[in-house]
Amino acid sequence: MAKAEIDVADVAVGRRIRQRRISLRMSQADLGRDIGVTFQQVQKYEKGTNRVSASRLQKVATALNMPASAFFDTSKSAVHDDELGEFLSTKDGLDLNRSFASISDLTLRRKIVELVHAIVADQKPL
Repeated sequence: MAKAEIDVADVAVGRRIRQRRISLRMSQADLGRDIGVTFQQVQKYEKGTNRVSASRLQKVATALNMPASAFFDTSKSAVHDDELGEFLSTKDGLDLNRSFASISDLTLRRKIVELVHAIVADQKPL
């Protein structure tokens, strides 16, 4: 029997679970406890290696305080499986986003953006 392939829809659902869990500052163990699975199983859901059943997805949605339909939202306002979405699902991405958003001085925020652009422009390609 051939090994099952990972489905892109499962990966997208998993990424949305991870993004929401991280934005709530919830650990995988906490989510697992809330939905009745181990943190290892949560890891597999988030990577898309294990498919989330409909009943389990409803438990996940409840634990993350969001509608289950949000895991399948394909509108332009939904989180897409792109580089930005991946970055924002990391701890660094989330920390950077929260910290930057808390800067109230618009001039300072603009200067930080310019600084980052300058750093990127000065980097040598790998």
